[in-house]
Amino acid sequence: MHIVNTISELRGAVKAWRSAGQSVALVPTMGNLHAGHLALVNEAKKKADRVVVSIFVNPTQFGVGEDFETYPRTEHEDQQKLNAVGADLLFQPAVSEVYAPDAKTTVSVTGLSEWYCGAFRPGHFDGVATVVCKLFNMVQPDTALFGLKDFQQLTVIRTMVRDLNIPVEIVGVETVREASGLAMSSRNGYLTAEEKTVAAKLYQALCAARDAVLAGQSYQEIERTALQFLQESGFTPDYFSVCRASDLTKAGEDDKELVLLTAARLNKTRLIDNVCFSR
Repeated sequence: MHIVNTISELRGAVKAWRSAGQSVALVPTMGNLHAGHLALVNEAKKKADRVVVSIFVNPTQFGVGEDFETYPRTEHEDQQKLNAVGADLLFQPAVSEVYAPDAKTTVSVTGLSEWYCGAFRPGHFDGVATVVCKLFNMVQPDTALFGLKDFQQLTVIRTMVRDLNIPVEIVGVETVREASGLAMSSRNGYLTAEEKTVAAKLYQALCAARDAVLAGQSYQEIERTALQFLQESGFTPDYFSVCRASDLTKAGEDDKELVLLTAARLNKTRLIDNVCFSR
């Protein structure tokens, strides 16, 4: 696996692949890689001849008081894992390589970025959209892969690509879960063993809500029941919503493709999860 830190090195490698007629897939990450990230790389290898993985802890998507400084950085271990699964190139830039000191441009997907997690993390999705747009410009991949765990992020990126006519196929990959059902996340490392047991109840709430939707219960009652269950389990929930999968608006009785979105804090750790299904 080739490791580069500059945009010029990255573009040189991609140009050589293109000259050889090879297709390119991108897996953007913030590092501290786990099985969910590696599943993205494995899927990317099926989609393209060459796979670029980026590791960049993006400062613009962290708000005041969030964990940018303490976000786990495990460069050596990440490199070993990527090498083992056969990634072709790791792009690991410094902040100064990605953002000019006087940068004035931000990409914002209005409306969608202000709902759900966006309401609790103002500016977060502007930071995500901007850095992903920049990575697309740097790599110019044919395909980019993202986990379905952050369904709102995936929807923001898909909308940005559509609206800006960016020539990249966006592929969502199923959430990888621990045996308990807990969605794998870099932030799970903040949890104690006891907290991990409680954290698995987030997925339990989603599964119970899905079953209630399929049984015909009212969405309002389902959301209320789920929020009460999470609170009684020890969470401080931010939201629990029954949404249309296509645009994340509140689901109506006639909608068939649905996603249940939730975010909740367990002590100092904020967890997100979702379940997509058809009714």
